[in-house]
Amino acid sequence: MKPLELDVFLCRTDNFGVLVHDPETGFTAAIDAPEEAPILEAATRRGWKITHIFTTHHHTDHVAANLALKEQFGCEIIGPINEAIAIPGLDRTMADGDSFLFGDHTINVIETPGHTAGHICYHFVDDKLLFAADTLFALGCGRLFERPAADMWHSLQKLAVLPDETAIYFGHEYTLSNARFALTVDPGNERLKGRAAEIEAMRADGKFTIPTTLGLEKETNPFLRAADPAIRRNLLMEGKTNEEVFAEIRKRKDNF
Repeated sequence: MKPLELDVFLCRTDNFGVLVHDPETGFTAAIDAPEEAPILEAATRRGWKITHIFTTHHHTDHVAANLALKEQFGCEIIGPINEAIAIPGLDRTMADGDSFLFGDHTINVIETPGHTAGHICYHFVDDKLLFAADTLFALGCGRLFERPAADMWHSLQKLAVLPDETAIYFGHEYTLSNARFALTVDPGNERLKGRAAEIEAMRADGKFTIPTTLGLEKETNPFLRAADPAIRRNLLMEGKTNEEVFAEIRKRKDNF
């Protein structure tokens, strides 16, 4: 089985567009559809025809180009069953624990409510790829619009059990702000300090910070580290539950 080919580019202001291409079948999936023109430019540049859109959640900056791409390519749009009514052009729904094939590549669907009520992530099992959209970012997680903090904490725990080498592709280039915030709640984390310096340099050079890996996030992302004693001491929350610590971190980031 030939490895998948990926193309990553910016859409809108800070959304990442991602095309995933299977060279054996010619299938090409857009991970969400934030904006028509950059997606078309990437597909044309690579000589790929978009056959699928894998929608993660219903927010406009992730579905805005669904209908335009479907009209041009006749692509199949797959998305979360719990947000089906809100996703333009949806053809096939997916629920937590569902699996499907993209060529010979198995994709597991992981429902991660928090940012939205029905958000899903796409895990390419054998390829060790996770498309997490607005659930898990490099050094961050999504804002809580439709579900409480406890739900998002449990969603993140579902992702945290994947292999550490899993490459994570996320929905927005928020990493520089996330790194600066992370240092305020985990200031003694030497691995985080080094990573934050690397991110400052990357963004100064105009480089993307995508992808990350799950192992790296578990070492440095405060939203996955609510159980860490140092973070708890820094927040004066040593006797609180993981959910409560996570909620406090999320509240602080909202006001950062």
